[in-house]
Amino acid sequence: MSNKKKPRILHIISQRPNSTGSGMYVQAMIREAEKNGYENYLVAGTSKKYNDEVALVEPDKTMFVIFTDGDVPHHIPGMSDVMPYESVKFCDLSIAELDNYETAFTNILLKAVDKFKPDIIHSHHLWILSSLARQLFPTIPFVTSCHSTDLRQFQNCPHLQHRVLKGCEQIDIVLALSEDQKTEIIRLYKFEQGKVIAIGAGYNNDLFYQIQKPKPAPVQLVYAGKLSNAKGVPWLLRALKQVNSSDWQSHLVGGGSGEEKELCLKLAGELPEQVCIHGAIPQEKLAKLMSRSHIFILPSFFEGLALVVLEALASGCRIVATDLPGTREILGKHELDFVKFEGPPFFRPLSMC
Repeated sequence: MSNKKKPRILHIISQRPNSTGSGMYVQAMIREAEKNGYENYLVAGTSKKYNDEVALVEPDKTMFVIFTDGDVPHHIPGMSDVMPYESVKFCDLSIAELDNYETAFTNILLKAVDKFKPDIIHSHHLWILSSLARQLFPTIPFVTSCHSTDLRQFQNCPHLQHRVLKGCEQIDIVLALSEDQKTEIIRLYKFEQGKVIAIGAGYNNDLFYQIQKPKPAPVQLVYAGKLSNAKGVPWLLRALKQVNSSDWQSHLVGGGSGEEKELCLKLAGELPEQVCIHGAIPQEKLAKLMSRSHIFILPSFFEGLALVVLEALASGCRIVATDLPGTREILGKHELDFVKFEGPPFFRPLSMC
């Protein structure tokens, strides 16, 4: 038996790793790295209200910054302005709150690195935590995955750009989800071309695969993502209300928060016989739902690389999606008659629709 030391990866994400697309990405990275002989350690944000995070990695290989009722007194700052759980916006944090946020993560990161002694750090989002970690550990090889929400935060919070760039400009390699995203990263962060690599994304083919679909009577539609305006859910529900036929059923999967979630639930409530609200569900249940659905709909106004579209394709669903670079890039140069792209409408407040 070989006594060769396994390479060690420290994974870092600033928010809950069990509730968002980037969190699912981290889980997949850890799972595949384990299969390929790497040791993994996770540093993330959570709160005492959520106790499901610890199942992601062995308990002695995780450290969390506890928000709300622990290390930081406020809710977790979301990489999106609308998160599937209680959160605050980075743009609303005071300088003192941002300093406290960095202090809490600094303490945890120093402990994690001292204990785990990683060979490489893999952070998620080109944002404040990645900048902080790069400054704390300038000699450890450092890779960061971009997830698009960081690019929107960078543009929406110009007063934080210096704080972000201070460390992010020292990152060794940045992983982009698409060629379009790579171009945007280079433009915003002024990285050299060779530092940013477009790697695409994958899906778990142990969960998402095609089986015999039920007869389309009724036609089963499914959406999976946050219940928010940016994901286009209110527009989807208003469009469904105009469908004359009643021979369909729609499934909404995902969490949300605040007024935007409430609006989605209100609109869904106007179609009580045909719209089923599932809330946030495990990937296993989503896979089963997709396997018996006929059409997957993604009406987003913004996407990096829509992993959920890959999952739906693998499950044998027809696709209707907004025509965005990160969505279209999934197909490459292929034109498929069971995938239909719709041009994004002009984004207007719902009161004007």
